[in-house]
Amino acid sequence: MRRSNPLLVIGLVLVLGQALMAVLAPWIAPYGPDAQDILARLHGPEAAHWLGSDNFGRDTLSRILFGYRTLFAISVASVLAALGVGGGLGVLAAMRGGWLAVVVMRCMDVLFAFPIILLAIAVIAVLGPGAVSTGIAIGVVYVPIFARTLRGPALLLREADYIAAARASGTTEMKILWRHVLPNLSGIVLVQTSLSLSTAILVEASLSFLGLGTQPPTASLGRMLAESRNFLVLSPWVAVFSGAAILLASLGFNLLGDGLQERFDPRA
Repeated sequence: MRRSNPLLVIGLVLVLGQALMAVLAPWIAPYGPDAQDILARLHGPEAAHWLGSDNFGRDTLSRILFGYRTLFAISVASVLAALGVGGGLGVLAAMRGGWLAVVVMRCMDVLFAFPIILLAIAVIAVLGPGAVSTGIAIGVVYVPIFARTLRGPALLLREADYIAAARASGTTEMKILWRHVLPNLSGIVLVQTSLSLSTAILVEASLSFLGLGTQPPTASLGRMLAESRNFLVLSPWVAVFSGAAILLASLGFNLLGDGLQERFDPRA
């Protein structure tokens, strides 16, 4: 019997719990994300505002819930797009080889030469700030990561005996890819996607913190953290709770990725 995996369980609970809050935000948030109560500016946790309020009198809990929607939407969409593009290029380069593999992987090396946050900022500098630009920037950052991650295992699978047997029996390359290669890469895909989402959440929050990501009036955890810097002495609650929300979102996917890696790693 396989032993229990606490990392997987904790990560799954955190991710599902936060995703559920993001989906149900319009129904469970006590206020609208932009509703203002001027008389309650910079209040701490109280009955009317469980996590306090910001300098405009907006409810911190409500803005965190709607900020989760923004954070998850951008991070998940960008990482899945990077998985489709980068993973597809990596597997294609492994299966075809030759000049195609050289061209693809040298392009990936060029993208790898840039630090993650600098490459994301460069993309946004070209496209302009905004949620869509942030998603594209994060996707570009993770394309070479997925390409390299999937190319190595695909190279090993290409030389496997059952792949050679399938080719000898006349099976087309496309059928080999769908029936034999991709199913054997599913564990690696799940692990890398979870770990990439963990970092993508931090990148999105960082870009919003710098004013390059999601723009007002859309609720954003990174922007909440940036706007609360000037009021840390008067009321640190917005910074504390928005920072904790970002931490828990990233931690959930990180633990999920570690748990999945332990689950699919035969050496574990």
